[in-house]
Amino acid sequence: MLRTANELIKRGHQVDIFTLSWQGDAPKNIGMHVLPQKGWFNFTRYKRFIKTAFSIIQAGDFDYIFGYNRMAGLDAHFAADPCFVERAHTQRNALYRLTPRYKWFAACEKAVFSSASETQVLAVSLSEKPHFQKWYGLQDARFHYIPPYLSPERFAKQDKRKMRQHLREAFGFAANDFVYMLTGSGFAMKGLDRAIHALAAMPDDLRANARLVAVGQDNPKQFVAMAKKLGVEDHVVISKGRADIPHLMQGADVCVHPAYRENTGLVILEGMASGAPMLVTESCGYAVHVQEADAGLVSPMPYQQSDFNAKWLMMREALVKGAKDKPLWSKHGLAYTKKIMQANDGSAEAEILIQLAEAKKANGEAA
Repeated sequence: MLRTANELIKRGHQVDIFTLSWQGDAPKNIGMHVLPQKGWFNFTRYKRFIKTAFSIIQAGDFDYIFGYNRMAGLDAHFAADPCFVERAHTQRNALYRLTPRYKWFAACEKAVFSSASETQVLAVSLSEKPHFQKWYGLQDARFHYIPPYLSPERFAKQDKRKMRQHLREAFGFAANDFVYMLTGSGFAMKGLDRAIHALAAMPDDLRANARLVAVGQDNPKQFVAMAKKLGVEDHVVISKGRADIPHLMQGADVCVHPAYRENTGLVILEGMASGAPMLVTESCGYAVHVQEADAGLVSPMPYQQSDFNAKWLMMREALVKGAKDKPLWSKHGLAYTKKIMQANDGSAEAEILIQLAEAKKANGEAA
């Protein structure tokens, strides 16, 4: 969001941000509207925030309204999340669909994606488009695909040997430990339990120097208990979020992302850009990039833990063979993500928004 805002400002536009909260320094060249709300439930706070934000927006002089959350009144929406109604029908029971929370979020989604809506949709993945069209009849003309963005500076290639040492020293691993790395907040949805089970299923001799490190913002309590119950607590480290993720990825032997469901899974491309072989689940929108690039292995849907365990072990065995026998997963991932960086230098969202705003203005003048 902030990158897009700065790109718009570079092109001579003015930007205001409306948010429930803000952490860190507020940009001086952006109009900031921090509007905290109270309420027992998150959807109650969201509802009050939307009402307060639009009371300010409607009193102001804004040409275009771009939202990252689903709500009525948007000119365009950044569709980063999966289809809410699709998940409610496939992953929840019928009683859930009677709750006030469901009804409110479903109404917000319909306001954006309905065929009667004029809200334009920007998306970094094509995987959810069929679901939105199934439930809402979203027209192709309103859907705008954005190539993924990866910062060349953030993923600049470092000395592999030094990065391996950096990761192992950071978490107290031995120099010859084989390290699987999982990155992402919300460990339950990211499939940390699946990774722990795969680690526990390894033969004793291969698990002896295998380590799993999970980095992200979440309560690790249930996963620490799981690792202890399975007898692998000494092989698992769970860390809070860190600023050196790309360096850690470059030092890992394998990056894993066995998410239950993920609209995109940008961390998959980040791992590839770091030269890490990938082990992911097909339920991630960006798993297709691993397949297209031949940058690792993909566990198919419907998910089977035994298949994931086999692929987990397969990657370890393939990567510890002699140098001449190793797969080219790392090389393929680096080459593939280099092309992605060339396709989107960070300005794609801003350019699409400018085009849409100009089209809206032209249509308004014509009317």
